[in-house]
Amino acid sequence: MDRTEAAKIIVAGTGPAGLLAALSLAQHGFEISLAGPAANQDDRRTTALMAPALKFLHGLGLLAELEPHCAPLRAMRIIDATKRLIRSPTVTFHASEIGEAHFGLNIPNRLLNGTLERAVLEHPGITWHHALVERWQIDTSNVTAVLPEGLEIPARLAVAADGRMSPARAAAGVSISTRSFPQAALILSFGHSRPHGFISTEFHTETGPFTQVPLPGSRSSLVWVVAPDTAEKLAALDDEALSLRVEERMQSMLGRVSVEPGRQIYPLSASLPTRFAQNRIALVGEAAHVFPPIGAQGLNLGIRDVQQLIEIATLNRDDPGSRPALSAYDLRRRPDILARAESVSLLNRSLLSNLLPAQMLRSAGLGALGSFAPLRAFFMREGLRPGSGFSSLASSLREQIRR
Repeated sequence: MDRTEAAKIIVAGTGPAGLLAALSLAQHGFEISLAGPAANQDDRRTTALMAPALKFLHGLGLLAELEPHCAPLRAMRIIDATKRLIRSPTVTFHASEIGEAHFGLNIPNRLLNGTLERAVLEHPGITWHHALVERWQIDTSNVTAVLPEGLEIPARLAVAADGRMSPARAAAGVSISTRSFPQAALILSFGHSRPHGFISTEFHTETGPFTQVPLPGSRSSLVWVVAPDTAEKLAALDDEALSLRVEERMQSMLGRVSVEPGRQIYPLSASLPTRFAQNRIALVGEAAHVFPPIGAQGLNLGIRDVQQLIEIATLNRDDPGSRPALSAYDLRRRPDILARAESVSLLNRSLLSNLLPAQMLRSAGLGALGSFAPLRAFFMREGLRPGSGFSSLASSLREQIRR
């Protein structure tokens, strides 16, 4: 039997981006229908959320529950661990250089997912349908999600937070370009005998970054990017052998290493759509952008998607899915997403390239960052908040002119 339920906004997808979109839109007074299964509690990855994203979580009333179980990132270090002819100098970025206590927090995904799920279930403005959307119907005034058993949910706007393969994006008629990389990420957590000092270290290797990120106590999470067959071989090692490989790759920086149970492998790819909104459907999270795990971009960028969608939806409260509203969203998100995509792609290509010019450029760039504090501060600020590096630079120039 067909049933019909009215809703102002539909959110498809129950990953962190979808749950955050549903919760924040509901807190801004929109009636929300959320479609998707229960949040993933088996995800052993962690997510480094930067200060602006944490401020957003604080505004939603979520940060106080998360913070005691996370590790602050007070410094970030880049070490060239390649064996190439031209190697880059080690560069360390300290949050204190730009007046911050820390760059952000490293949050276990299971903790983040569970906290978001509880907040969504408790919100009276959200109706959660624990099912995937079977198909979409779009006309000039509405978008309708059709769920199992004939349930139809019409709304003025649909938020596509349904992942990199996004059926909602396809229904909107948005094409996408995808590139696969000869890389895979091995994800795990490990204990170590020396304290990490709340420093995250990214070792640059010929196959990609090997990134250690602090967890509470003498523990860290690891994203190790290697060739896909190497990732499979590493994951198949016993705990003692893999612990030794991790310790060797880290140059024993954290002392003796002991890997923890649970290893996951993710093939690396990048994808970008031709538009970020169309036909009453707005894209957020991995429906809008997929990058290799370099520079902590993923969910931080997804949160900025949600923030700008909220700004535009509240300005177009009567019809947040109208063509002018979605055109404004596409225009607002385009510079940020394309700039981050290009910067991640450039860094990844420079790591994989054996060409001397690429090695020279990477070495010169990191050398300039390491030796010139104002440039380092600019990149730190810009990495946290797009545009803030330029704002700080302009403010500094104005102050010098007045002097």
